[in-house]
Amino acid sequence: MEIRNIAIIAHVDHGKTTLVDAMLKQTKTFRENQKEMDEILIMDSNDLEREKGITILAKNTAVFYKNTKINIIDTPGHADFAGEVERTINMASGAILLVDSAEGPLPQTKFVLKKALETHLKIILIINKIDKKDSRSKEVLTQIENLFLELAHNEKSLHFITLYAVGRDGKVFHKLPHHYTKETPGDLVPLFETILKEVPNAAVNKDKPFQMLISTLDYDNYVGKLCIGKINQGKLEKNNNITLVDEERTIGTYKVQKLYTFEGLQKKEVDRVSSGDVVAIAGIAKLTIGQTVADPQYPLSLPKIYIEEPTIKVTIGPNTSPFSGHEGKLGSSRQIKERLLKEKETNLGLKIEMDPQGANFIVAGRGELHLSILIETMRREGFELQVSKPQVIYKNIKGKVQEPYEEVLISANKEFLGILTEELGKRKAELLDMKTSDNTVSLKYKISENNLLGIRSTLLTKTSGTSVINTYFLGYFDKGEKLDSIRNGDLIAVKPGEATIFGLVNSQERGVLFVRPGEKIYEGMVVGSNARDIDIEVNVCKEKKLTNNRSVREGTFVPLTPLIKLSLEQALDFINEDEYLEVTPLSLRIRKKVLSFVQRRVSKRQEKLLENN
Repeated sequence: MEIRNIAIIAHVDHGKTTLVDAMLKQTKTFRENQKEMDEILIMDSNDLEREKGITILAKNTAVFYKNTKINIIDTPGHADFAGEVERTINMASGAILLVDSAEGPLPQTKFVLKKALETHLKIILIINKIDKKDSRSKEVLTQIENLFLELAHNEKSLHFITLYAVGRDGKVFHKLPHHYTKETPGDLVPLFETILKEVPNAAVNKDKPFQMLISTLDYDNYVGKLCIGKINQGKLEKNNNITLVDEERTIGTYKVQKLYTFEGLQKKEVDRVSSGDVVAIAGIAKLTIGQTVADPQYPLSLPKIYIEEPTIKVTIGPNTSPFSGHEGKLGSSRQIKERLLKEKETNLGLKIEMDPQGANFIVAGRGELHLSILIETMRREGFELQVSKPQVIYKNIKGKVQEPYEEVLISANKEFLGILTEELGKRKAELLDMKTSDNTVSLKYKISENNLLGIRSTLLTKTSGTSVINTYFLGYFDKGEKLDSIRNGDLIAVKPGEATIFGLVNSQERGVLFVRPGEKIYEGMVVGSNARDIDIEVNVCKEKKLTNNRSVREGTFVPLTPLIKLSLEQALDFINEDEYLEVTPLSLRIRKKVLSFVQRRVSKRQEKLLENN
């Protein structure tokens, strides 16, 4: 049987997972009465993936077409999860590049195409969502051709097949239909036939010694850890001996306990596997991604997976607030360390090291979203954490301090053009391009990641949630001018207790509140954002003095304005250098590192004395 291994790559929300759904359904992978036949985004099984509408974890599945097995690798489209793309794309021999017919190639399109071309994959371009009213397929094709010219390393990469699709309806066409409607006949046969014709058969070198690069890990409750990868060459049977190799260093020899291949969304246990297939092997207790499993007689390792360096770091540690242990069941330094090390096994984009100044951990990743997904996952598992403000990672290159820069593409309504240019101007961004169409403006900037931090929540607020922001990592450049804080000051609780309506009404005159009546408060907790750029202390727990004739609510005629509830990403954007974000399964609280009002005052005086001296 022939095998085709293909990766699905695209920008966020250009239809990857929807297309994979259609491929699974049209190849009769599920029975007609199976619940998957009525579901959408079948591959996005993770709760966070479904909530955010994005693919976070790369996954693999398989379908059968004309006696050919097609292994499909569904990869994330967001650059923050580039480690997922980099560790799994090496299993493929070809890639389906999906591009929205209206939006065209966006920053992440450039990123995933660059990775695919570096891995020398055969590209099949699909211009998707051709049923959109604002579809501009011909113009988009020209833009993609220009992108290939910019990124391709050889002429061979420029010869790609173009198809047109409505992934939601499960229809692909060799030529662009003149007028597409729901009734236009079609299916995925053109796509399957193109895969068979264009993507090379991976089932080769069966007679050579067994060799497989570990691209991902899984866990089975019965057999323990599973290593997953594409068999580079050779055959393997259950109970065979295999050797684990790391850069030509033999770690040990083990017996194969179980072998699995993939069919649809399930693993299928088999007795033997051979070259070209994507398989899972049980029998090795300790291993990591990037190592090689090989024939004991030929213990040679395959080239390691290259993962680009992290650009942002945060400090994660045990919660030290007065409410520590009230809302989570996991929170000790040992428990956090074990969880982070477990994450590092599969999340190759992460780097974790001990903070020399305490029981905290410095966790570095590829972006704010990458780190916030990890924190949110731990939170849902019952962890209590305190997290510092994200900071960029500087490098010393040829004696110069350099910092990461991003290309940022912002699309919004034309009425917000002035707001956008003012905000990016404050952040020392360099305008690269500006395009307008109908009532929309698109701005492309080059900006240091330092000055980019926090921009998403700021622009979403200033554009009433309508702006769309995409970024592409450009590399390291000489350190530029750092943006001074443009955030307003805090409203800081000066007394512990429960927030009262009277205290909140008095405090809301100073700014915007983050807490509601009855919420438990501790000293040093940030309860709101000041309207001015300085921190001030407020007593949101203050109660109205009562007489014998008056009730607690009497005399409070000023209405309480709606509070702002920050999401995890917004809270990480908001916090300052002297603050922590307290993360529990039930709550997100911003607090000062020094909780005591008196101690903060003393610290400020000491800082001023040092400056003057």
